[in-house]
Amino acid sequence: MDPLSEVLSLLRPNSYGFRGLEAGGEWALAYTAAEGIKCFAVETGGCWLLADQTPTAVWLDPGDFVLLPARRAFRLCSSPDVPAIDAYAFFPRVPPGETAVLNGGGSCTGVGGFFGFSGKHAERLLGMLPPVVHIRTEPDKSALRSSIERLMRELRVQRPGHALIAEHLAQALLIEALRLHLADDAMASAGWLFALGDPQLLAAITAMHADPARKWTLAMLAGLAGMSRSSFALRYKEKVGESAMDYLTRWRMMVAADRLTHAGVSVAEAARGAGYESESAFGAAFKRIMGVSPRQHGRADRSRVVGPRDPLHISHTCRYGSPGSE
Repeated sequence: MDPLSEVLSLLRPNSYGFRGLEAGGEWALAYTAAEGIKCFAVETGGCWLLADQTPTAVWLDPGDFVLLPARRAFRLCSSPDVPAIDAYAFFPRVPPGETAVLNGGGSCTGVGGFFGFSGKHAERLLGMLPPVVHIRTEPDKSALRSSIERLMRELRVQRPGHALIAEHLAQALLIEALRLHLADDAMASAGWLFALGDPQLLAAITAMHADPARKWTLAMLAGLAGMSRSSFALRYKEKVGESAMDYLTRWRMMVAADRLTHAGVSVAEAARGAGYESESAFGAAFKRIMGVSPRQHGRADRSRVVGPRDPLHISHTCRYGSPGSE
C-alpha cells in the first residue's frame, strides 16, 4: 500500500454527507469548529471564504474546490460584512443530496460536504495539512466536478446499491482532492502530504511505511533517497516539519496504536511490530508520542463509542472504519 493510502487508512473514514446550496442576495453562513474535513465546491457565481486564524478572505470562483482539514470555524458569504446565520440550523432541514435554498437563490450555487473519521490519529494527521486546501486550476476542477455530480446523484436518487457507491465516491473525492493539492508545487508547504510529492523523500517514506519494524538509520534512508545524509536530513525536516527519525517513531506508534485498537494484538506484539525488542522501551516511546501508555490506550479505545460528530453533514456511516468493523 502506498503512503497516502496508509495514512488515510489510519484516519479510518467512517462517515460523510453532501448537500447543495443555492444562495441569493446578501448572504452568509457560519460554520462552527468541528472535527473531520469540510469541503465546498462552487458551481455558479462565487463567494468569499473566511476561516479563523487565516490572514485573508479567499474568493471562490466557479469550479473552485476547497478542503478545510483543521478544526476551526469558517464562513461562506457574499460579502465579509454580511451578518451570518448558523449553518447547523439551516442545513439539517434538507435531505442529503438535495439543495438548500437561501434568500430565494440565484446568485451562487455549490455543494458542501463533510468527511468524518474514527481514527484516533485524525486530529494529529489533519493538523499537519494547511488550514485551507484550495483547488483552482481548470483541469483539476473539472476532475473533481464530475465526481461531485455523480456523488450527488447517488445520494439524491438512491437506486439499488447507492449507499456503497456513494461511500466509494466520497472517499475517492477526498483522495483525488489531496492528490491534486499534492501535485500543486505553488501551494507546497511543510507536512507529510507535501513530502509525498518529492520523489526522493517518497522513496524513503515508502520504505519506512512498508517495514516500520526494520532498524532504519539515517544513512539507510538517505541511500534510498539517493542523497547524502546531511542533504537528506535537511530536506526531510524542511518538507515534513520534523526529522526522518522522529517521523519514523511517530509512524510506528500510530501503527501500533491502530493495531492495539482494531487488530486486538497484545502490547508485546505491538512492540515487536514497531521494531522494539523491549516492551518497556516501546511503552516509553508510545507514551511520549501518544500521551498514554499502550494499555491505557487499548482500554480507552475499547470503551469509546464512535458515532456522528457533526450535526450538519454526517448523514451516512461508511462500511469501512465504522464501529465494530475492520
